Amino acid sequence: MKHLIRNLFILILIIIFIMAFSSSYLSLSIDNLAYVLALGIDKVDNDNLQVTFQFSTTTQATESGTSEKAPSVINSVKASSISSAINLLNGYMGKQLNLSHCKVIIFSEELALDGISEEVYTLINDTQIRPSANIVISKCPAKDYIEQTSPELENLISKYYEIFTNSSKYTGFTADSTIGKFFNNLICKTYQPTAILGGLTLKNLDEESNLDYHENNSIKSNDAPIEGQNGTENIGMAAFYRDKIVGELTALESIVYLTLEDTINRFLVSIPDPKNSGRYLDIYVSPNKSPKVKVDTSTSSPFIQMELNFSGQIYSMSDNSEYLSTEVLNEISENCNQYLETLFTNYLYKTSKEFKSDINGLGTYALKNFFRTEEFDNYDWHTNYKNAFFDVKVDTTVKSGMLITDT
Repeated sequence: MKHLIRNLFILILIIIFIMAFSSSYLSLSIDNLAYVLALGIDKVDNDNLQVTFQFSTTTQATESGTSEKAPSVINSVKASSISSAINLLNGYMGKQLNLSHCKVIIFSEELALDGISEEVYTLINDTQIRPSANIVISKCPAKDYIEQTSPELENLISKYYEIFTNSSKYTGFTADSTIGKFFNNLICKTYQPTAILGGLTLKNLDEESNLDYHENNSIKSNDAPIEGQNGTENIGMAAFYRDKIVGELTALESIVYLTLEDTINRFLVSIPDPKNSGRYLDIYVSPNKSPKVKVDTSTSSPFIQMELNFSGQIYSMSDNSEYLSTEVLNEISENCNQYLETLFTNYLYKTSKEFKSDINGLGTYALKNFFRTEEFDNYDWHTNYKNAFFDVKVDTTVKSGMLITDT
């Protein structure tokens, strides 16, 4: 009798659990969801938005057993807000949109000039949007950026969106800018936001580039001398003051940004060869320690001092044994110091005088000079940053990269 009662009780519990969770299981089944991989937002007439959604279908296998690229589905909706666009597309798709796998959010430059705080607040308030989703400011319409993105070495577009910022660790030509960091800097008293700068390749722009690698200080998205199948490129960064874009960083300026953020492992620079006029030396530079920063806020014109320490290795050179000489290496090190000091100083004055935006959060170092938050607020760092002056000192030790030395 006891066994019968126990079995009956277990059966009742099973029935209750089945009835309780069957409806939610059916509604949240993967077959009933449409996963968004990329979200593009453009400005259209009457202050409306054009929101572009990119979905991925499953990879198809060919008869030979090789894997083909998984096609993507792209749909656009014009609506007054992102939320309205999602609701409209829910009805059209016949499936519930899910943003939990959204890897990248693209805003058009036109929209970013007017401000994107409303859209950023809406997205960050959505529990499905992950703070790790990258944010891109596209120099072309966001819809075109999504349509032209066609990775050459990845079958899955989702995989490409997940790893395309990894190059920032060893090139520094772009940054891993997420919507979570953008939002934090947007509301921060010592930082201003940044985003990845994206655009179409020259092939899609119907232009030709006359730039070579040694002129890459002026290279950014839309003008890099790259030929390939992928129709988009991500080189440089977009600088913001609050929620509006105020300027763009080139490839080399992005390197400086990441160095001051202490998030780059190494980068390549080209300096004039002291032994061969008109030629360049490619040097791999690695930071030895975090930048040392001091900020004097005794006046309304902050005085910011920086000390940076690097190790360098000659990466490409001519067949010249003089590169093994200590005297020549010291000369190259000094040239590298002068080059980097000029590069960092010009970058800092550009952010201060042209952008008027502290995108590297130097106000964090200024905050140490104040005992109370109210004193720092009264100093009005974001306003006074445009009055800043800088003193940059660089110490670089360059070594020969030759594996075979004189015997």
